[in-house]
Amino acid sequence: MEPVAVGLVGAGPWAEMAHAPMLSRGPHTRLAGVWARRPEAAARLGVPVYERIEELFDACEAVAFCVPPAVQAELGVLAARAGKALLLEKPLADSLANAERLAGAIAEAGVASQMVLTLRYAPQARTFLARCGDIEAFGGHAANISGALLGDHHFATPWRRERGALLDVGPHVIDLLDAALGRVSGVRAHGDPLGWTGLLLEHEGGAVSEASLCMSAVGDLPPATFAVYGRTGNAVLMPFDDDPLEVVAEEFAATVRNGGGHPLDAAHGLRLQRIIAEAERQLAP
Repeated sequence: MEPVAVGLVGAGPWAEMAHAPMLSRGPHTRLAGVWARRPEAAARLGVPVYERIEELFDACEAVAFCVPPAVQAELGVLAARAGKALLLEKPLADSLANAERLAGAIAEAGVASQMVLTLRYAPQARTFLARCGDIEAFGGHAANISGALLGDHHFATPWRRERGALLDVGPHVIDLLDAALGRVSGVRAHGDPLGWTGLLLEHEGGAVSEASLCMSAVGDLPPATFAVYGRTGNAVLMPFDDDPLEVVAEEFAATVRNGGGHPLDAAHGLRLQRIIAEAERQLAP
């Protein structure tokens, strides 16, 4: 099968570290070109740089996004209307209204979509979720604590400094607990998105989970942790170093060739955004 020609929108640090190498290495995808608001950054990726995003669309059959959520929401609509499959970062958008607009455009155009919720592609996480399905799970907890918003960390970008951990790492944590314990049906939030955020999630079927999120802690910090408990056992996701991006590229190529059908599509991203929007509403002063 010919590799899927993917155009990349964005040329920041994460695009350079993750998206460009992932799409370039093959064999399932090839990086067909890049468009970015800073052409000098795009030139570092070693592929054709397009001055107009429409020219990038003409050079590819699918588009990967590595830009701030507000930009993804805006340009993702253009890509969908151009008939391109979309590989989307989390969160889907900067607001629920924009997430609904993007997901709606994707559905209206009938194009394939897939979210880069990296934890879900790791073999260890999939083993963890399979174990959760075997133990009659009734509760769990998760913590994702870092200092990424401090100093000159490459993730201390303007949108993260403005919105905090809930919008950034919240999708990862909520998504994994949702997969482990059942669809999230309710959320209660307390704390401060720029400091410490606590979530109590209610799941269909009666399970309950708790999550702690922070990106402004200091010192030697533990890795993210997930634990689920059930009537017949428990499951713990241990820290791992395996790179899940090869699986992302392989599954995205299959999604493109199949015309959709991936469980982590834009509709799923919209559902996560609704949970986050409700938590943000509760945290608002």
